[in-house]
Amino acid sequence: MVEKNKKYRAVDIIVISDVHLGSIGSKAKELYFYLRSVKPRMLIMNGDIIDMWQFKKKYWDIYHTKLIRLILKWISKGVKVHYITGNHDEELRRLVGFKMSGLEISNKLVLNLNGKKTWFFHGDIFDVTMQYSKWLTRLGGYGYDLLIQINLVMNKILFLIKKEKYSFSKKIKGKIKLAVKFINQFENTIVDIASDNNYDSVVCGHIHEPCIKEFKSKGKNVKYLNSGDWIENLTSLEYKKNKWSLYRFEYSEFDFKEENRPINEFFNEILQDYNLLK
Repeated sequence: MVEKNKKYRAVDIIVISDVHLGSIGSKAKELYFYLRSVKPRMLIMNGDIIDMWQFKKKYWDIYHTKLIRLILKWISKGVKVHYITGNHDEELRRLVGFKMSGLEISNKLVLNLNGKKTWFFHGDIFDVTMQYSKWLTRLGGYGYDLLIQINLVMNKILFLIKKEKYSFSKKIKGKIKLAVKFINQFENTIVDIASDNNYDSVVCGHIHEPCIKEFKSKGKNVKYLNSGDWIENLTSLEYKKNKWSLYRFEYSEFDFKEENRPINEFFNEILQDYNLLK
């Protein structure tokens, strides 16, 4: 399995979040191939990289290990890596301030990019359910995990019959007014606080909604960016030549050769996923 195009893209900064390594929905293989295709000067891992809430060793496959090794290799070659903690990896907040070679663990990061003050943080501290009903948030997390498991089974069947993949949770978030309202409140709250602190841009994750938007808050222009996730959207933020862009993983860019695998392997995987739902 190698990239069709072996040319590495030079990027100043890459921001990833909500990878949820060690959980059933994590797309470690896809993220690994994406990171193999770029050469950044800085990597910002903006929270929920390792899912300590729902971590299971059986979900830690070879691509999880390859991904960690790749990042360590980058650090050894001078790439600056910032690990910003999130709610699913909040145990790492005990290590905030830790620095080793090119790696630094923190709760937030502020950079001056082309004269613009840019604030990076995960975003969970402005989630009301996280602050006052953590048990409810965890319960919702398990429900989301179940939805991902069902989706995996269905998408493998859709792949076999050559149909487009489908996402339950993305459809639900787009249809339920309460979910849309939550996302809007989340964005507006963060932008208002960024404006109060004279930040020109704010970059976060947490809600799994990738976007780049311009807001007007209290007479100031604030750019809001969200790196999305590596469970469903498979997105990141890239900063190059003083400009931000949203990257979306496309399977057509990489050669996984899954179409050449014996069909019985797919059915065995579907059966395994079905047993997980019992």
